[in-house]
Amino acid sequence: MPLCFQKRPALVAYVTCGDPDLATTREVVLAAVDAGADVIELGVPFSDPLADGPVIQRASERALRKGTNLEQVLTLASEVRKHSEVGLIIFSYLNPLLRMGLSRFCVAARKAGADGALVTDLPVEEADSYLAEMRRNGLATVFLAAPTSPDERLKRIGAVSTGFVYAVSRTGVTGARQQLPEDAGRLVRRLRRYTKLPIAVGFGISTPEQLSAVGEFADAAVVGSAIVETIERNVGREAEAVREFVHKLVAGTEPSVVRRVASGSQRA
Repeated sequence: MPLCFQKRPALVAYVTCGDPDLATTREVVLAAVDAGADVIELGVPFSDPLADGPVIQRASERALRKGTNLEQVLTLASEVRKHSEVGLIIFSYLNPLLRMGLSRFCVAARKAGADGALVTDLPVEEADSYLAEMRRNGLATVFLAAPTSPDERLKRIGAVSTGFVYAVSRTGVTGARQQLPEDAGRLVRRLRRYTKLPIAVGFGISTPEQLSAVGEFADAAVVGSAIVETIERNVGREAEAVREFVHKLVAGTEPSVVRRVASGSQRA
């Protein structure tokens, strides 16, 4: 189920599910969509989030203390799908998927109305079983591409990705930054040689200026830590705070149109 971005730049919004609780996450997601988010990444909290900075680590810890797990995230996806046709990506480390079982996860994700998944620590070179199950269920496979990735790896990512490709704007962990790294544009130009899919740039984007800057060379921007931090700082009014933040991000930019286009087998 590829996600086709039109009228750049689209906004991909990440949330850590279960922070501060699942009911609030649902309201935050719907508020973000209402304010202009085009795709939602539903983050599965994990006990050892190596690629995440301190903001998302704290969110994962809070969510795990509430007992949030992958099955609950998929239930949340199904609840969001009842209210919105927004693009939904399950964002997870590999371990929760293996614990559930890849086949069971893919079937459950399809039935929940998810469009695809991004597994942060699954190397594309070791993803054959995952790719087979995802394709069997018509789910998009989103992979991370880094500035340090050699061309051969970018070519492989481009060959097996569906939906979009997530271009990591810099090395290191997630977290808001004041400036957009120059590596981001170079990475997107390299990826264009190997894929015609939309390319979303993430890691560090937190301002309207950065969102607009990304739109000059990519199809979408991923905003994660800044949204999670907004939730953390606004106890009791999380959804409204996220609505205000997302609205400020997209204000003044041409509205994005994201079409969810079926590819392969259809969701049941």
